[in-house]
Amino acid sequence: MSKIICILSASVAYLALTAGLAGAEELTIATVNNGDMIIMQKLSPEWEKETGNKVNWVVLEENVLRQKVTTDIATKSGQYDIITIGGYEAPIWGKQGWLAPVDDLGADYDYDDLLAPIKTGLTVDGKLYAVPFYTESSFTLYRKDLFDAAGIKMSDEPTYDQIKEYAAKLTDKSKEQYGLCLRGKPGWGENMAFLGTMINAYGGRWFDMDWKPQINSEPWKKAITDYVELMTKYGPPGVTANGFNENQALFSTGHCAMWIDATSAAGRVYDPKQSKVADKIAFTRAPVAVTANGSSWSWSWNLAIPATSTKLDAAKSFLKWATSKDYVKKVGETEGWVAVPPGTRKSTYALPEYQKAAPFADTVLKAILSADPSKPTKDPVPYTGVQFVAIPEFQGIGTLVGQQIAAALSGQQSVDAALDSAQKQVERDMKKAGYPK
Repeated sequence: MSKIICILSASVAYLALTAGLAGAEELTIATVNNGDMIIMQKLSPEWEKETGNKVNWVVLEENVLRQKVTTDIATKSGQYDIITIGGYEAPIWGKQGWLAPVDDLGADYDYDDLLAPIKTGLTVDGKLYAVPFYTESSFTLYRKDLFDAAGIKMSDEPTYDQIKEYAAKLTDKSKEQYGLCLRGKPGWGENMAFLGTMINAYGGRWFDMDWKPQINSEPWKKAITDYVELMTKYGPPGVTANGFNENQALFSTGHCAMWIDATSAAGRVYDPKQSKVADKIAFTRAPVAVTANGSSWSWSWNLAIPATSTKLDAAKSFLKWATSKDYVKKVGETEGWVAVPPGTRKSTYALPEYQKAAPFADTVLKAILSADPSKPTKDPVPYTGVQFVAIPEFQGIGTLVGQQIAAALSGQQSVDAALDSAQKQVERDMKKAGYPK
C-alpha cells in the first residue's frame, strides 16, 4: 500500500511540475545597451529559475531602442512584453493608454521607498505607469591626477568659462589625451540631453510662454558656439559618433581629462573591473553659466509594460524582481556594491556597503533631488522637463535640432545656419501640431 501511495505522490508531483511548466511564459524585453541593463540581463536567469518563465532579450543602442519601441507601441503591434523607457515617455504614453498601470506589485514591493520626485514623474492621474530601474542627474567627472600634475584645482561650482580654461591646459592630442569629452551623436536623448542643460545654463529655453521656438536666440548661439569650440579644440576625433557609452569608454580608458554626463556613470568609472582610472578620478557639479537653473538634468530609465502585452502577470513579476530592494542587494553582492543601480530607492543610500563603496553617493542623490523639472530655465516656460520638453512632439523636434547641431560640429555648416534652419523647421512643426494649445 505504501508503495502505491509513493507512486501516486510522485505522479501528482510530476503532474504539478508539468502543469507549472506548461503555464510558463516567454517574455520579450527591449532594453538599452547601458551597463546597468547588461547586469540585469546577466542576472535574469535567477528570475527564470524562480518562476519557470523565460526571457528573450532585445538589447539596442539608445537611439535605435527609442525608435523601435515608439513604433511598436504607437502601432500596437505587441512585439514586446516589457520595455525600457525614459521619464519623458512614461507619463505621455501612460496618459495615451499605451502602458499598463503597475500599482499592484504587492505591499512587499514598498512603493514608499521609491524616491518621491521619480515616482511622481512616472504617475498620471494617480496611476503609476512604470517603475524606475535607475535614475540619474548630471555632473562633472575629472581626472584629479591630471589636474594635480597641471597645477590646477577644479572648482566646487565650475562655470563653462572655467571648463574651457581647464580643457585648454589638459589637452595633449599627441598622447590621445583630450581636455573634455561630451556627447556629439545626434538624437534628442543623446547630444541634446547634454546640450539641453548647457543651453539652460546659458539662459536659453526651447520655447517662450507663447510656445514660440527660441532656437536661434542669443543664448542658444552662445552655448552652441562654445560647445563646437570646446569639442573642436579639446575633444576627441569623430565626436559626432560619440554618445554616452562611447564617452564612458574613452573616459574609463584614460583619454578624457573631464567628462560632463550622467551621474549613473559613476558606478562604472569608479569600478576597477571596468575602469583603468578608477583610483584617479573625482567629481563636482555640472557647470553653470548665467544661471544654475536646469544646468543638471533629471532622467530615469524605467521598466514598463505595453498595454498590448498578453503576459501581464509574468511581466509584472519581472518588474517587481528587477526593481526590488533584493535586486539591489543581489547586484551589490555579485557585481560589487559600486555597481548597484542608483537613484531609485531611499534604502539603497542607507546601505552601509553602498556608502562605503560609493564615495559619490551623497553627491549623486543631492543632484537627483535638486533637479527641478518645473523650473528648468532662467526665464518662464510653458513646459516641464529639464533636458527635454514634456510634449509628444519633442521626440521629433529634439532629434531634428540635434542633427542640425551635429552638422555644425562636423563643419558641414555654421552654428548660425544650423540654428536658423532648426528654428524654421520647429516653427513649422509646432504650428502644424496646433501650439499654443
